Amino acid sequence: MVKPRILIADDDPDILDVLEITLSEENYEIIKAHNGEEALNIIKSKSLDLALIDYAMPKMNGRQVCREVKNDILLSHLPVIMVTGKGEVKDKIGGIDAGADDYVVKPFEPKELLARIRMILRRTARDLDANPLTRLPGNISIINELTSRLENKSIFSVCYLDLDKFKAYNDKYGFEHGDEVIRETARIIMQRTKELNNPDDFIGHIGGDDFVIVTIPQAVDNLCEKIIADFDKNSPKFYNHTDRKKGYIVASDRQGKEQKIPLISISIGIVSNEQRAIEHVAQIGEIGAELKHMAKRMEKSSYVKDKRKAEKRKPTK
Repeated sequence: MVKPRILIADDDPDILDVLEITLSEENYEIIKAHNGEEALNIIKSKSLDLALIDYAMPKMNGRQVCREVKNDILLSHLPVIMVTGKGEVKDKIGGIDAGADDYVVKPFEPKELLARIRMILRRTARDLDANPLTRLPGNISIINELTSRLENKSIFSVCYLDLDKFKAYNDKYGFEHGDEVIRETARIIMQRTKELNNPDDFIGHIGGDDFVIVTIPQAVDNLCEKIIADFDKNSPKFYNHTDRKKGYIVASDRQGKEQKIPLISISIGIVSNEQRAIEHVAQIGEIGAELKHMAKRMEKSSYVKDKRKAEKRKPTK
């Protein structure tokens, strides 16, 4: 496993030593800088996961370093924790104004510092993977979640959700309206899943109009029925009055022939290991794609569950 790499910058060598000892408890890779200018050069030249920067340093103070980092589009994702002197309110405000993600006050409590670092590293990893449109976890988080469920031998149901006729809608109404449809779909999925009150439920955004929910088998039917009901209720609102009244839009197929395209619907394929063993993440995706394709054939919002059971082994002679 790759160690998170953290820059610690302070002109006081004793503080640097204390920080290095504290962070070594978490097995981080540490890089040290003794002034602001050196810190900025390291940030620009090395791949880092977090920077812990003292506010008062020679050559460039922490606020100046932080502002340079946050104004650089290639570096702005780097989380910065500002270290300030006790009672220095102006330093705290200055650091926050410069874009610092958090601050700690000297003398700091080691356990609190480590907790803040862990929190920011988790949040940053999640944000970097998040879909920019919905802010839901993306593919890396989805794979990690499914892998964790398999490794823990949890019983789960995975719902693969996809919008039908979405391309035709995008072609006619444009990407801005298409993005709003995706955001509204995400809101429906999040609201209905949250209502289940299952703390371990997971929602991800694969990309485009594809979503995934990981939940428990006994909740999945109720969840899908509510999502479909909400989506079908909202779907007509995405269209202008004329198309809404007709119940379809006119679009050309690949041969240039005009076709009547029904309003957007939602299809859901549900994979579960309740009745049969699933060995790897790719298997979940393959089954989910097959079931979702079956749901799409129904030409309306629907869901299809995998009801196949594991084959029983024949007794050996």
